[in-house]
Amino acid sequence: MPSGKTVKLILYEVLQFAALIVPIFVVMERFAGLVCDVRGRDVTTYWLVVAASIAYVTSVALLVWVPLKYLILKRRRFISEITQWRPTALAYLILCTLPCFAILIASSKVQVDRGLRLDHFAELPVSLVLVSLICVDIIERIRPCRLIGQSDSLDSDFDAPGPVLTQLEQVTTVTGQLHADEGQSGSTRGRPEASNGGTSGRWQDLAGSPGRSTLGSRVPNAAYLYSSSSRRRSYSGPLGFLWRRDGRSQVFVESFLFWLDTAEMVRVAGEPSIFYSAWVFPVYILAFTSTLRMVITPNNPLLSSAGVALQDLPFFIVRVSLIVVFGYATPVLYPLKNVLVSLTFIYFTFVAKLRIFRRQSMF
Repeated sequence: MPSGKTVKLILYEVLQFAALIVPIFVVMERFAGLVCDVRGRDVTTYWLVVAASIAYVTSVALLVWVPLKYLILKRRRFISEITQWRPTALAYLILCTLPCFAILIASSKVQVDRGLRLDHFAELPVSLVLVSLICVDIIERIRPCRLIGQSDSLDSDFDAPGPVLTQLEQVTTVTGQLHADEGQSGSTRGRPEASNGGTSGRWQDLAGSPGRSTLGSRVPNAAYLYSSSSRRRSYSGPLGFLWRRDGRSQVFVESFLFWLDTAEMVRVAGEPSIFYSAWVFPVYILAFTSTLRMVITPNNPLLSSAGVALQDLPFFIVRVSLIVVFGYATPVLYPLKNVLVSLTFIYFTFVAKLRIFRRQSMF
């Protein structure tokens, strides 16, 4: 009877390998049918393209994918030292996503050169490529978690947006020490006073208050009422399961939201007016460059700047150009989102840190 870790390993690896080969086979088969129709129902061409796809998948699986997975599972030194980016994600993008997008561009070029409009690859192939990409990303993120039961390692990352108070000790301020030297230590131990720049007045001595939690509490105005730093509550009862948080489910939601903008850009490329024009090249190229964000680890601070440089700024320029040329081929919501994210990043990264905006509080 295999253990739970073995079952999880086999399941994840099978799903990732399926996400690697299935999009290539589907896109290549569709492209083979297109080439067959363009050449006047030439069956030989169809089977040559199918055979080329089989040879490609076999080669990359045996020469790249399997050796890479072996090195990662064995935790070789030069692989285990990589902590800021994910080799599996990079290999998947190069071996699967890039060829699929290249085939889609080639299919557009083949039809335009022959003056035909047979297939613009609108639904199944493109959607399958993106779904497989999202599945690989989700598997890489939830791999540290258990397959069943409560999530373990991801909960600490999701439940800790800021510093966590683990121990409270009474802090004696300078003013309190002076009063203690003057024989007034009794009044200062019960409630320490706050000094300039100190925060000891925000916390209360909990040693003599048994009704309060040992983790302490903040004064009502210490945090915004609905901010993430406010005190979390636990609920029990018949509907208590609705209040439980699971890192694995949050990974699923965040992954699909993470790729929503790229999915919309690829959908725009499937519009016939765009697919059969020269605009299909920048759209698919920028869509692929935006997928390079998957290489960066989820908790890496570089992810926000990479999102602006690889996605929001280029997408905004292309979408505005598409609206000018083709009309409202894409919803206005997405270019507004791109420009808002870009301006917000520039403001908080550069403008807000200028010396004229720095204010030092004196109290």
